[in-house]
Amino acid sequence: MVSKRRVDALLKGGSAAPLRGAGNCATSHGGTADDRHHAASLTAERLARAERQRRRWATQVVVIDELAQRACAERGLEPPDEVAPDRVLAVAETDVADLGSIVAAALAHSPAARLLLAELEGEQEVPEAAVRDYYDRNRDRFLTTEALRRGVDPFGGASSEDFVPYGQARAGVARELRRAAGRRAFFGWLDQAKAGVVYAVGHEHPGDPAHPDHEHRH
Repeated sequence: MVSKRRVDALLKGGSAAPLRGAGNCATSHGGTADDRHHAASLTAERLARAERQRRRWATQVVVIDELAQRACAERGLEPPDEVAPDRVLAVAETDVADLGSIVAAALAHSPAARLLLAELEGEQEVPEAAVRDYYDRNRDRFLTTEALRRGVDPFGGASSEDFVPYGQARAGVARELRRAAGRRAFFGWLDQAKAGVVYAVGHEHPGDPAHPDHEHRH
């Protein structure tokens, strides 16, 4: 069981979750008193909805931390001796794009989640054929600095000298593919781990269509 106090603490510490759904909070000074009252009511309603969604968002971050701690314990892994911060740290936009805001924030927040991700990544085997295939299909990523300066077209008219040799590029490609495979494994674990989670009312997933504030964003 995850205490609601952990979610409250995360929210009080300040959350990186945007107040989605709040809309434009400005109210017009023109119009009739009824118009202004209606606009103020809409603003209050939108803010209340956004706060409810923020609580659901924070709940997901706390739940992922708890599940990751349990998974680490089952694997005999000991997370670093650091306390998960009482607030969601800033998350790189690239991580949000690749992972979704909830998982990216959970990884920033949870030492256990980061350790589990690293463990899963280390378990991934990347076949040599996959590395070579990636190198061959993404030639534009392996142009030399000189070729880039000359504006060489990697898919037409380029010579072998215009590309970083496979032997030099291989380690970086394998590392990138292993990282991607590790993230897929992490998502697979998370889907299974969360399957049995039962949420209290007001703490459901923000994208759960069962609640009236439903929105499907990552």
